Amino acid sequence: MRGLLILYLILVAALPVAILATVLPANVYRAQGIEALDCDGPASVLLFAVPALLIYGAGTILLYRRRNRRLHLVASLCCVLIFCSVGWNAVAALRESYGASSVEACA
Repeated sequence: MRGLLILYLILVAALPVAILATVLPANVYRAQGIEALDCDGPASVLLFAVPALLIYGAGTILLYRRRNRRLHLVASLCCVLIFCSVGWNAVAALRESYGASSVEACA
C-alpha cells in the first residue's frame, strides 16, 4: 500500500514535466508563424519527453497489474493517455528534425 502511495506521488510530481513535453512545439519558428526550418533539433522536446515517457510508461504497467480496484485502473488509463500525448509530440519533433528538407538545409 505504501508503494502505491509513492507511485501516485511520483506521477503527480511528474505531471508538469509531461505537460511541458506535450505543449512544446516541434518547430519553434512555425509556432511563431514563420515558415522556416528549426535546425536546433528535437532536444528541447526530448529533454522533457524522455523522462515523462519513462515515468508514465512504468506507471501504466505497475498500476495495470494492480487492477483489483477501479481507482488503479482509471489511473492506469490516465497514464496511457499522457504517455500517448507525450509520445505523439516527441515523434513529431523527431520527424521535423530528420525530415528530407531539414537534413539538406541544416547539414
